[in-house]
Amino acid sequence: MANLSDAAIRQALKRVELDAKQESLADGEGRGTGRLVLALKPMPTRVTADWMAQQWRDGKRSKKKLGSYPSMSLAQARAVFQRDYANVIQKGRSIKIAGDTRPGSVGDLFEAYVKALKDAGKMSWKETEKGLNKIADTLGRHRPAREIEPDEIVELIRPIYERGKRAMADHVRGYIHAAYSWGMKSEHDYRATSPRRFRIAYNPAAGIPTEPKVHGTRWLDEDEFVQLYKWLECPDVPVHPPYLRALRILMLTGQRVEEMARLHVSQWDAEERILDWSKTKNGKPHAIPLPDLAVELLESIKPNEHGWFFPSMMEPSKPVSAGTLYAFMWRQRGRGVIPVVTNRDLRRTWKTLAGKAGVPKEIRDRLQNHTLQDVSSKHYDRWQYMPEKRRGMDTWNAFVTTLLARDHAKIAAYTAYAAE
Repeated sequence: MANLSDAAIRQALKRVELDAKQESLADGEGRGTGRLVLALKPMPTRVTADWMAQQWRDGKRSKKKLGSYPSMSLAQARAVFQRDYANVIQKGRSIKIAGDTRPGSVGDLFEAYVKALKDAGKMSWKETEKGLNKIADTLGRHRPAREIEPDEIVELIRPIYERGKRAMADHVRGYIHAAYSWGMKSEHDYRATSPRRFRIAYNPAAGIPTEPKVHGTRWLDEDEFVQLYKWLECPDVPVHPPYLRALRILMLTGQRVEEMARLHVSQWDAEERILDWSKTKNGKPHAIPLPDLAVELLESIKPNEHGWFFPSMMEPSKPVSAGTLYAFMWRQRGRGVIPVVTNRDLRRTWKTLAGKAGVPKEIRDRLQNHTLQDVSSKHYDRWQYMPEKRRGMDTWNAFVTTLLARDHAKIAAYTAYAAE
C-alpha cells in the first residue's frame, strides 16, 4: 500500500462521518509484520482518529496507541513509529513493552528523581527540587543527561567553593550524585516507571571528592540552657511567637527540628499527652510522651486555621521551615543575647543533659528516634517502650524544672541521687 497523505486522511474522515463505519488507514508496507495505522471511529458528535503501532506476531494482531490526529500530525506519527517501534517489530519483540527511546534530558532526570523522593514521602524533596532546578539551568535543562561530564560539574561547583560556601558546594555535588545514582538504577527497576530512559553510562559526580564531615560536639551546659530558655520566654526584640515556642519545645523534647517544626494538630493526642509521627526521617513511625513543661507549653498554643502549631510568618498555610528557625537563631546569637548554638546542638544538648538527669541511654535513643542497629531491635523487638519513655520524660521534667528554678544546690543533689 502507498504511503498515507493528509489529503487521503481528510477524505477518509469524511467517509467515516457519512457512513458511520469504522475504518483503518495503513501507512506504507509491512503487512504481515507491522506498520503504522490510523484508526478512525465514528462517535455521536465526531470522528476520532488515533495513531496506532500495529504488529502481527505468532498469527495474532496487537496495537499500541501513539497519539491522536490531528494533534499528532502524520509526519510526527511516522517519526515516533520509526524511532520507537519499527526496530522492535523487525526484531520480533512485542510492541507492548516498547516505548519512548529518546534518552532523557538533565531536566527529565532531575524531575523524575524529585518525584521519586516525593512519592517516597521524603521531606527533603522540596529543598532538593529547588537546588536541582538551579543546577539544571546551569548545566542545560534540555541536554541529554548522559552527556554531562565530570569537568562540567567541577566548573559548576568551584565558584561556589571559592566564595567560601563550602557546605553549599558539597550540597550541590550531593544533589547531582544522588540524582544520577537514582537515574542509573531506575533504568532497570521493574517496580517503577519513568517517562524517559537515560542510558547513563556512569555517574559524573562519583569521582568528585566530598568535603570532610565535621561532627559537631557543641552542647549547652546548664547555665547556657537556662540563658537560652529564659530569653525565648521573654525576648528583648519582637519575634514571631511561633518561632520562640518551637525552639522551647525542641529544647524540652530533643526531637529533630524538621519534624517538630511541621507539628500538626493531628499529631497531638491531648488525652494521652503523646506526639505521634506516622513517618519520620528514618522512615519509621515515632511517638513520644511529653514532659509536663512541654505539655503546658503546647496546650497554651492555639493551632492556626490550617492546623499548624508553628506556622510560617510569611505563609501561614505552611509550617515554619527548619531553615527559618536556623536563621532566626543565627541572628540572635550574633547579637550576643543567647549562647552560640544551632538547632542540632539543641538535640545534642537534650541527649547530654537527659543523660545527666539519669535517663538511660537506650531510652534516650528511643525518645530521639535513633535507629538501633542490633539484630534484636531491627528484626524482632516490636515493643513500643511507652511506659519506659514516660518514666524517662518524668525524670527529665524533674531535672529541667529544678534547672530552670536555678537552685544549684538542688541540681547537684538531684544529679548525685540520679547517679546512685
